[in-house]
Amino acid sequence: GTTLRLLQHWRDPETWEERRFFFCQLEAVETLIWLTEAPPGERQGIEVPGDGGPFTRLCAKMATGSGKTLVMAMVIAWHILNRVANPHDGRFSKDVLVVAPGLTVKKRLAVLEPSDPGNYYDTFNMVPSALRERLRQGRVLIRNWHVLNWESEEQVARKRGVDKRGAKSDAAYVKEVLGEMASASNLLVINDEAHHAWRVPSESKIRGVAKADIEEATRWIGGLDRIHRSRGVLGCYDFSATPFVPSGKESSEEALFGWVVSDFSLNDAIESGLVKTPRVVVRDDGVPDARSYRSKLYHIYQWVRDDLNRKAESHEPLPDLVTNGYYLLGKDWLETARRWAEVGQATPPVMITVANRTETAARVHHAFVTGKVRIDELAVPDRTLHIDSKVLEKAEAREDAEPVDEVERDDAADGEDEDRPARKQTRQEQAERLRVQVDTVGQPGKPGERIQNVISVGMLTEGWFEIVYVFDGVVRKYRPDFLVRLKTGRALVLEVKGQDSPQNQAKRAALDEWVRAVTQHGGFGRWAWAVSRIPSDLADLIYKAASGHAVAGSP
Repeated sequence: GTTLRLLQHWRDPETWEERRFFFCQLEAVETLIWLTEAPPGERQGIEVPGDGGPFTRLCAKMATGSGKTLVMAMVIAWHILNRVANPHDGRFSKDVLVVAPGLTVKKRLAVLEPSDPGNYYDTFNMVPSALRERLRQGRVLIRNWHVLNWESEEQVARKRGVDKRGAKSDAAYVKEVLGEMASASNLLVINDEAHHAWRVPSESKIRGVAKADIEEATRWIGGLDRIHRSRGVLGCYDFSATPFVPSGKESSEEALFGWVVSDFSLNDAIESGLVKTPRVVVRDDGVPDARSYRSKLYHIYQWVRDDLNRKAESHEPLPDLVTNGYYLLGKDWLETARRWAEVGQATPPVMITVANRTETAARVHHAFVTGKVRIDELAVPDRTLHIDSKVLEKAEAREDAEPVDEVERDDAADGEDEDRPARKQTRQEQAERLRVQVDTVGQPGKPGERIQNVISVGMLTEGWFEIVYVFDGVVRKYRPDFLVRLKTGRALVLEVKGQDSPQNQAKRAALDEWVRAVTQHGGFGRWAWAVSRIPSDLADLIYKAASGHAVAGSP
């Protein structure tokens, strides 16, 4: 059958002699295939919990950088080709709706459309040549989740104005959301970064979870419910590195989606070499008495917590420890920039700051551009990107991008006439320019190619997997024990902390196994981990673990 041909093609050693699919990608797609096509007798006793909604959801948990977009393409090819070959087989669909968490990710998911010039089916030879034309009989629609938004009867009643029309019916809503695909039935839905899409409890309030996050989840899943009522959702596949149901508690206490059927975790990705080895780098030269900074820089937040958690003007100086920490990172950045220039790298390395609040980000930006960090190369204003999160969120909420190139050409034309004042950009144009810069950092020939210093608030949003990250200045509440650098560039944190509890004991046991695996793997150096209940022991712990190697601590 069609599925067998695909599986044989994906595992053909001659076809994939030079570039094979990762085993975790094959494991994920094969799990979804088995749950769909295996005979009932083989699946006896296996019940995958749902989310309480009217359609089935299955989730593939895949660490960032392990290639979940490729798995999405494999799933789409599997469904479309089977439906075309067997039009009456109700297990498959040739109409696919892909929901993205923002405009940046939406644009990058265009590779899932068979008609896209850079589609993954052709780029990765994903489908046997004899089946390529059949694939084009399917339809793939990619939508930003914001398009799923709707107004309830209550919201419509509160509106002021002459428009007295009521809330849209499900049929009208679906026609607006799906466009040309509105007549399709039994759609396959794929949720990218599906940790945004969870079913909100009836009380709609979760202590510690932001109202905006609850609103997003409500609109995302509620929109899919409306599509299901009108046209039918055959099934939903979720993809995420962190598919947790928010509880407002510590992350270790949050529950994974009950419908996770394939789990390729960060530890697995590290052990298999799909992500770069975690490390903490502390330079011993460059500042007076650098030895005394060593232990403090490993867990910097405990020393600067009070200063960074207050409302402050942007011109107020950062704590000396933070400023000197940036200087040390800046020296490493200079060395990396020199090496990159020697080998002809087209773009500079990028230093990235993830701050705990808006005021802190503003102070960091001010410290750089006014020379307080004493690294002149990182003080150039037009090569520093200070991200306004609110502006960026508005740009990400759009369904389609503004043509920034057209704006730039208009600006250039304005500059040719010296007597005519330069046209002032609208807020919408400014927001889109910021989004494009953020999206293209590190990409030659793009608006963000010259950026070398990025300063943001909160964790960086999805869709940054193509950027080359080099250094991360983490100044926020959660102290990282490891900074994890992925081959694709994403920065992650691995940490063990807190009081003794079954969860923390399990985490430490898992970390112990991981450390042994890394130590035994050639080329990674010697690794160790330990627990300290006395903060003053931390420096000694680090020293005993051997200079230059990473240590995990639980202060």
